[in-house]
Amino acid sequence: MKKKIQHILAGREKQITKHESVRQPLPHMDFRFANPFIVLHHMGPKEITPGQELRIHPHPHRGFSPVTFQLQGEGYHKDSAGHSGTIKAGDVQWMFAGKGILHSEGPTAALLKSSGMQELIQLWINVPKANKWDEPAYQSATRVQQPNVMQQDGVNLRLASGTYDGQTGPLKSITPVISIIGEVEKCRQIQFTATPGYWTLLYIAKGSVTVNQETVDRYNLIVFEKDNEEIVLTADEDAQILFLSAEPIDEPVAAKDNFVMNTAQETDEAIADYKKGLFGTLKF
Repeated sequence: MKKKIQHILAGREKQITKHESVRQPLPHMDFRFANPFIVLHHMGPKEITPGQELRIHPHPHRGFSPVTFQLQGEGYHKDSAGHSGTIKAGDVQWMFAGKGILHSEGPTAALLKSSGMQELIQLWINVPKANKWDEPAYQSATRVQQPNVMQQDGVNLRLASGTYDGQTGPLKSITPVISIIGEVEKCRQIQFTATPGYWTLLYIAKGSVTVNQETVDRYNLIVFEKDNEEIVLTADEDAQILFLSAEPIDEPVAAKDNFVMNTAQETDEAIADYKKGLFGTLKF
């Protein structure tokens, strides 16, 4: 049976640094979390002009995974655990903050020098309480490493994590998460099958689509009911979408600043630990 749409959440502009803003449909005043999905930020598309010095300087995280889907351009990652990486259009990176980490991110030096378009989606994916103090980790996958699913003419959907349509994505998550990113040409129709009982979300990054007979424009996030399994999508325009489905984490969420913990006391402790220098150092 078709899944009912529970919410359609519009991405609102949110200033995250002095020079950077994003669209944020999650969390939203009408709907807080679909735990493990805590935050969705869509940055850009933004034109990078030669000589700009854009980046998000070293900042702390604890208790969750920031996951980046690079839509256009290219970005770098460096962290206090010694990980570094570069992702280009179509690539995905999955950093696990664990017990605490500092990281820095932004357009690569090459992109800042040569100019181009920069666009990405970043998710905050929660982990259970039992894993919040695990060691930090980093992984990434190129566009070609992500297997195509639901293959048909005019559809290019890539599986970043989880198992779907007989394929397994290259990125591993503590919480079972299916993430599918890609493009659907105008007038093409696809059908997703979601696991009943899971949180299931669909973000429209580009274009306009009809989902279970309801039209949804770009920059909107659909949150479905947990019951049932069928989602039918028709692209009314050339569209770019992000499909997410995950087993719920039935634990309290206390999200504050750059931390996702279970209680307000734990987030306050994370802030104090950062100020004490317990997250290491990152000179970049």
